[in-house]
Formats: sequence, C-alpha cells, structure tokens
Amino acid sequence: MISIKQLHYALAVEKTLHFKKAAEACNVSQSALSTAINELEKQLGMIIFERNNKQVLVTQKGQLILNKAKRVKLELDELLQLSQSDNQPFSSPMTLGVIPTIGPYLLPKVLPEVRHQYPNFKLRILEEQSHTLIDMVRTGAIDAAILALPYPIEGLMSFDFWQEDFYLVCHKDECPQMMEEITNEELETEKLMLLKDGHCLKEHALAACQLQNPKQGSDFGSASLHTLIQMVAGKLGTTLVPQMALDQLTHNESELRAIHLNEPGPHRTIALIIRPNYVRTSELSLLKAIFTAQLTQKCS
Repeated sequence: MISIKQLHYALAVEKTLHFKKAAEACNVSQSALSTAINELEKQLGMIIFERNNKQVLVTQKGQLILNKAKRVKLELDELLQLSQSDNQPFSSPMTLGVIPTIGPYLLPKVLPEVRHQYPNFKLRILEEQSHTLIDMVRTGAIDAAILALPYPIEGLMSFDFWQEDFYLVCHKDECPQMMEEITNEELETEKLMLLKDGHCLKEHALAACQLQNPKQGSDFGSASLHTLIQMVAGKLGTTLVPQMALDQLTHNESELRAIHLNEPGPHRTIALIIRPNYVRTSELSLLKAIFTAQLTQKCS
C-alpha cells in the first residue's frame, strides 16, 4: 500500500532534486528517505527519479505520478482544515503570498490589527511575483495570495478588499505648484519612469494612463518603487505610485509632490486569491474586513 509518507518524501525530492536536502527538509535520515522512495517505485513498478552521484532528474512517467501526489496532498490538507473549521478562527497556521509591489505597503498597515485581534494566529508571509503565487495557490503550496487586479486568475476566485488610484510623483521644481489633478494628455511621457517589464504594477499604470509602453527617459530597469522615488528626487524624471504606497514612499521626501491621476478609476483592485474549494473562506473574510478597515483609515 502506498503511504502518505512516501508521497511526502517524493514531493520533497522533486522540490530539491537532492536526496540529502529532501531528507533534511523532511527531518528524516537520508537512508530512510531513500528506502521509502525505492519502496514506492517498487510498488508502482516504475522509476520516478533518475539519480547518480551528481544529479537527480524526474522521469516523464514519474512527473505524472508526482502531479497526482500533489493533488492527493492538497485534498488531505483541506481535509485536515475542514476538521478544524469549527475551532476558533485562525487556530491553524496560514500562509499568504504577496507580490513585492504590495507587501511592503500593505502589511505594515494591516498586520498590527490582525495581531491585536488574533494574537495566537500563526501567519506566514511569502513574497513572490504574481505568476508564481498563482501557481502556488493552484497547487495548494500556499493558502491564498494577495494580488493586484486585473490579472489572469482562470479557475480561481478573488475576494476584493481595496480599490485605489495612481498618483504622479514629481520633483517640486519640475511640476506646476498649484496642480492637484493631471490627465494622461498632460503627462510628459518622455519623463515617466516605471518598473521594469514583468511587474503588473507597470501594466496597471500604463492602462490607467491609456498608454502603450513608453520609451523611458533613461536606460534602466528598476524592480523597486523605492529606487524610482530616489530617481525622482534626483530630478531624473517622474513616476506613478499607487495610493497605498504614497505615504511611505514620500514621507521623508519634502522635495516631492504627488498629483492625482485624473483618469477613470479605480486604477487597480487588491484582492485575496483562493481556490474555489478552499475550506477556510470564513477566516479569509475576517482578514478581508480587517484589511479594508485599516486601509480606509490609513490611506484616506
């Protein structure tokens, strides 16, 4: 009989492609893990991993087995969560994924209240790009992901908790002093600096301005809003910042001004992304309410 332990060990080997590292991750000896994998392959009558002294590879048929094992593990995890659903909220650990252009600005605003209301809640945070988090939600590697929409999430569900607009940030010496609103037609696109390709924040900013990908004023590829703000402070150009991040990015920069982008909004939506059959939706609803209340209070 194939055991859950064998599948757990096999998935660890797939993740690390290294028997010693997989054994360490599973807190067992390498010989115990190897024996379990060998027995699994014997029971299945097939080789899952090709291995020698230098590398471990997953066979083509082995990958099919591992894909099934992931679904089995996901169903078991949800079975355990369902059995605990009548307990107090957040009595079990939860892992949330968040993208880098949201995490540093959302989490300081909401986590203190989460901790205040649920002091024993063990919340793990994982920061990754949107496409990686979507895959992790689908496979059950994380409970939910915090993403900016619109973004393709076929087969998944979203719990929207915040909507916001963009602001043009410019050096006070290089923008009209009395201007409080700006339209896309008034933007000097040759001065506009955005994140490098691959960040959904860039796509949302371009969509809000109804712009194609502009030629940026300098040859650079920033992955950080903080870097863009420092470049604006150095009079190298302007940038677009979401409302949620505005206070943190400009708090210590008295030379900067923020001007609301007066285009139809909201320019982006922030949401919790889950699997349709996720069993802890009631707890995510509690988080959603906390997030919305804290953002409303601190971003107004």
